[in-house]
Formats: sequence, structure tokens, C-alpha cells
Amino acid sequence: MKIIKLNLKNRSYKIVVGSNILEALGRYIVKLNIGKDAYIITNAAIKNRYGARLNKTLKNAAFKVKFRLIPDTEKSKSIEIASALMKDLASYDKKRRIFILAFGGGVVGDLSGFVASIYKRGIPYLQVPTTLLAQVDSSVGGKTAIDLIWGKNLVGAFYQPRLVYSDVNILKTLSQRQLQAGLSEVIKYGIIKDPDLFNYLERNLKSIFNLKTAALEFVVARSIAIKAKIVEQDEKEEKKIRTILNFGHTLGHAIEAASSYTSYNHGEAIALGMLLAADLSQQLGLIDKEVSLRIENLIEAAGLPTKIKRISLPSIIEAYYHDKKFIGAKNRFVLLKGIGRTKIVEDIPLKIIKKVLKERIV
Repeated sequence: MKIIKLNLKNRSYKIVVGSNILEALGRYIVKLNIGKDAYIITNAAIKNRYGARLNKTLKNAAFKVKFRLIPDTEKSKSIEIASALMKDLASYDKKRRIFILAFGGGVVGDLSGFVASIYKRGIPYLQVPTTLLAQVDSSVGGKTAIDLIWGKNLVGAFYQPRLVYSDVNILKTLSQRQLQAGLSEVIKYGIIKDPDLFNYLERNLKSIFNLKTAALEFVVARSIAIKAKIVEQDEKEEKKIRTILNFGHTLGHAIEAASSYTSYNHGEAIALGMLLAADLSQQLGLIDKEVSLRIENLIEAAGLPTKIKRISLPSIIEAYYHDKKFIGAKNRFVLLKGIGRTKIVEDIPLKIIKKVLKERIV
């Protein structure tokens, strides 16, 4: 078991990473003194597979438990679902000390954190992520959000969890596509901050896909350690330090939105976004072809897409204009100066963005 502390003064919390540790969760929550009534937001598949174990560990620690199921789709990150959850919370919240427990992937975590941030102006919540993507990225850092039809994560808040608790043994029931989606974010950490992690992935993809515990624990803990250090320095993305975590996300989110979240999952879209960011970096003379090709080779080896299919250029551009990272009329991209080195570039001409997109669309 590895414990990483994310230091944010009175909003600090622990991130626990280990294998077969779900049964010990109740004891960790007791120490937080955040209430006795666990309101668990999850989906039917996760509840059916792991709900009994979670229920047992919480009840053994004298917690009362209520499960609330949401559809297992990105479309659950909506105003309608958030409103329904808050109404249900209000109905349940009688003579109770409630905390929310997000038990699922990125959709569950984003939605749960958002609801926790606005219900009663904020109640405690925990992240118990069940996908590789959520364990290495979205469960940590306090970004919560729901989507609008114009784009992803347009309504949200910075709101830190009280605990993140990642059992990598749960990852062993994921499909290969879900593992690949999570690897996209792990690759991102290597590209933006850690050449050694990038090298490790080039050599050890087979161990990860074979669900070797040591490999899973290493990539989860290493990714989270990188993110925690960045968030500590720039919690609310006010100093351009945390901005580097958006590498690949500007056009990646646009691809997701342009396909109505049906053609590509988040990790696949971010993989495409990272390739496009590398292409832009090469176009602007920041990196050479060799660096760009190395990134593409790893993404392809991880089974992630390298070409954009079934989505038109105009629809991607339309979604791109709703990106949160615009500063007035100026775009803002995280680009590369090499593996482990980034550069934030603003006001890239649209013709260059269209050029790299056209070369990836088939």
C-alpha cells in the first residue's frame, strides 16, 4: 500500500493506492469524522460487482449506507441528473450527517464531486475510483463538473475530496478498452513531466495489459504523485502550472463533444488530442519528427486511436470554440518542447489547427 499526501493546508487529503484494500476502507473513513451516513453514487454494473463488499466494509465500521444508481454513460454528467441527485439527497437528509462516496469511473467522480460542492454549499465527499483513468487522473485534484450540449465540463467547481482510495485489484475486471483509456492519461503524465515514466511504458505495456499487480500499482501511484505535486503548486489553475495537465484536452474534448460522446471514450479522445498537440508542436518548430513519432508509436502500441474517424472537421471546430481554455478570443494550447517539457502557447492561427486536424481525419 502506498499513501500519497496532497498538501493544500486545511483541504489536504490522502490518496491511498494498493491491492485488495477495499475491505479496509471503512476504517479510513472513520478517522475522517465526516458523518455516519454514506450516500454512494455509482452505476448498476459497479454495484452488482462490488456493492456487497463496499456495503460490508462500511457497515462493519458502523456507517449507514444508501446506494444511488446513475446510468453508465457520459450523458449522466447533466444538469438533469445532478438535480435529481440533489432532490434525492434532500429527501434522505433528515437527522443525518451525510457524506457522498463516488464509487465508479470519471463520470461518477465528476458528477458526485459537483453535487457535493453545491448541496448545502458543500458537503464532504470521497473518491473510490474503479477505472484506471479515474485512479490515475480524474479522482485527484478537485475538478468537478457536468457537461452542457455545447461542450464538456462547462459547469463545475474546484472542490477537493476528503480521501481518494484506489484498489488496483478492481482494475482486473476492466475491459481492455477501459484499460487502454486509462493508459492514455498515464502516457500524458510521461509526456508532460516524466521521461522515466514514458520509458517505463515503452518497455512494460505487456505487464500492464496482463494486469500484473506491481505494474498497475506503479503506474497509478506514479501518475498520482506527479499530479499531486502540480495541484499543490496551483490548485485552481491560476499560475499556469496546473494548465499542463490539459495537454491533449483542448482538441480531445472537442472530438468527444463533436461525436456526442459516442465515437470515442474520454481516454481515446485524449490520445487523439495528444497526437494533435504533438503535431502542432512540430508545426511550430518546438519538437522534431522523432519526438512526435515516438509519442505516436507509444499511443498506437497501447491500442489507442491515431486517426479521427466518422467526425467532420466543421463539427470539431465548432466544439473547439466552446473550450474553457480560451482567453477571450485567444486560444491556449499546452504544447511540447520534448518528452517531459511543455510550453503553453496562445493564439495559434486557425489555419494551422485545421491543417493538423485534416491530416488526422480519415
